[in-house]
Amino acid sequence: MGKSRFQGAVINKMQLKLPALSANEGMARAAVSAFCSQLDPTAVELADVKCAVSEAVTNCIVHAYRHTEGIIYITVSLLEGRIAKIEIKDRGCGIEDVKQARMPLFTTDAASERSGMGFTVMESFTDRVSVTSKVGKGTKITMYKVFSNRNDT
Repeated sequence: MGKSRFQGAVINKMQLKLPALSANEGMARAAVSAFCSQLDPTAVELADVKCAVSEAVTNCIVHAYRHTEGIIYITVSLLEGRIAKIEIKDRGCGIEDVKQARMPLFTTDAASERSGMGFTVMESFTDRVSVTSKVGKGTKITMYKVFSNRNDT
């Protein structure tokens, strides 16, 4: 898929700002999937979105704001062509080496039971994932999900 496929005009947009608390992971997942529902996705497509959002939000909670409080910023844009653009942003510690962090099984929290599969999961359940990060400034994860045309299924 070329880059141009993900650059359709915005037909609707929502923004959400939540404290980086484990209790808010479910709220983020529910809000994003409810907003995406207006594109009439399949149940499987909605489950994919929920899973990807859960991973991105959990990364903010566990890694970005490891020993401090912070805010998670979520923006969802519905684009022409039945595409959801989901941005999850934090102003936490940032990622030193994004390429390494995206490697399956890599984790900065080896003392816990974390699997190091967060980015892999996000990539598996969406059509495109990009990550930008600056140490000490934060990270932005942008995910695109293309919903099928219900007449095609």
